[in-house]
Amino acid sequence: MKFPTYDEAEALKRAWTDKFVRVKPGHAEYERFAGKVGRVVTVNYGGKAIVDFADGAWYDLPASDAYLEVVPDADAKDKHDATANSAQKLPARQG
Repeated sequence: MKFPTYDEAEALKRAWTDKFVRVKPGHAEYERFAGKVGRVVTVNYGGKAIVDFADGAWYDLPASDAYLEVVPDADAKDKHDATANSAQKLPARQG
């Protein structure tokens, strides 16, 4: 994956931010995410989607249709718990 220009990174950010995603099969390095639904927090200027799988950590995955597939919001609601060790705009628990 080539390093994106500033404009390409901004376009990726607009396209992927706040989408629910699943990692596509066939990428051995991302097998640990098989079957999990995550939310894209943002896209960095290296072209990586910062994905929150509600497990207490964020992961940088290539922001590309070759690696990620968008999950419809209706399907993702049951599979992604935004309150479980996740980034929240207004977290219920502080500290």
